[in-house]
Amino acid sequence: MSFLHFIVNDVLGQASILISLIAMIGLIALKKSPGQIITGTLKTLLGFLVLLSGASIIVNALTFLGEIFQKGFHMRGIVTDVGSIAGIAQQTLGRETALIMVLAFIVNILIARFTRYKYIFLTGQASLWMATVCSVIGYMGGLRGTELIVTGGVIAGVMAVAMPVLAQPIVRKITGSDDFALGHFCTIGYIVQAGVAKVTGNVNKSTEDLELPQALSFLQDTYLSMMVVMIPIYLIPAIAAGPEVVAPYANSVNYLVYSFLQSVQFVVGVYVLLAGVRLLLAEIVPAFRGIALRIVPNAIPALDCPVLFPYAPNAVIIGFISTTLGSVIGMFLFPSIGLAMILPGMLTNFFAGGTAGIFGNAVGGRRGAIIGGIFHGLFITLLPALLLPLLGKFGFSNVTFSDSDVISVGLVFGHFLNFFH
Repeated sequence: MSFLHFIVNDVLGQASILISLIAMIGLIALKKSPGQIITGTLKTLLGFLVLLSGASIIVNALTFLGEIFQKGFHMRGIVTDVGSIAGIAQQTLGRETALIMVLAFIVNILIARFTRYKYIFLTGQASLWMATVCSVIGYMGGLRGTELIVTGGVIAGVMAVAMPVLAQPIVRKITGSDDFALGHFCTIGYIVQAGVAKVTGNVNKSTEDLELPQALSFLQDTYLSMMVVMIPIYLIPAIAAGPEVVAPYANSVNYLVYSFLQSVQFVVGVYVLLAGVRLLLAEIVPAFRGIALRIVPNAIPALDCPVLFPYAPNAVIIGFISTTLGSVIGMFLFPSIGLAMILPGMLTNFFAGGTAGIFGNAVGGRRGAIIGGIFHGLFITLLPALLLPLLGKFGFSNVTFSDSDVISVGLVFGHFLNFFH
């Protein structure tokens, strides 16, 4: 059991190692030279770790923003924190969750090998969240032991293929190819945004084709325009929160100067993340052809959402802002109909909202990215509120899941088990 724990948590549970191993297998299958195999494997690892470093910078900057946003505007409610739920679940369902994750990967490979759906889901942390919701909801519904592991593994494995299948028509439109797919369990939310964008938007007016006067031509640079947008997003909540709230973070630096620097740090994180994406894709896509040729014919890697960010960086920021606006509206709207108040989660709003913005822009242009983003924010605020009563039975009274696909599985699976037990 300790060896299995090592494989699941310390090897397969580390997304960078998992993807590097898969790249190595692909290069070996292509009969590359030892030097090429080592180079491709290590560059894949490097690219993924650069991506993670950029994501870590963004997470730290957004954690600060979320804190001053909540305290500055006196918000109280339930947080969406899948990490906390996974940590609590590991204490009582660690073995079951690990085995569900392993079985889900096997189911994913079998589906890809023997059906026309060739997607292999490679986003490790998302796989863990899906395995966690299957173990928690299944256990609450009365499943135990092998019954819980097999049921959870099959559900998680099917979702690992179904969500890339659902997203691929729009991903293909965004990227212009089938070199990779989207492996992120927020896909139902992206489809909601795309549906609203298609109805309300104009695909001919892209977020990436903004025409600016000469005096503002510097804003054509993605990172400079991002800075101009993010600076007030940080400074306004900082002013509302005051120096005493910012002081624990600022280490004696003036609270407005610190908030300004955090806004720039956010942009630095995006820059590093996109550099990692470019390096990763340059290695993983060719290496994956080896998997496709030898193990799973025509296999397509399903990768984490930042791989789409370089295709429409303006849409990422528009999606982030409009999703945040929608989640703030939902925070006040849904308690009026008897649901819990769900606080806006800045991390989800950026990564899921930004990706949803790319989807909205692909089918509805600028207007679709904005209007669809507001609906996306409402949707990802409603789902956690609906799941909370189920989680309350397991002791999660002040925290809930954040990813729309994970919550959807929890709702359907939970109500199904409640009906039959």
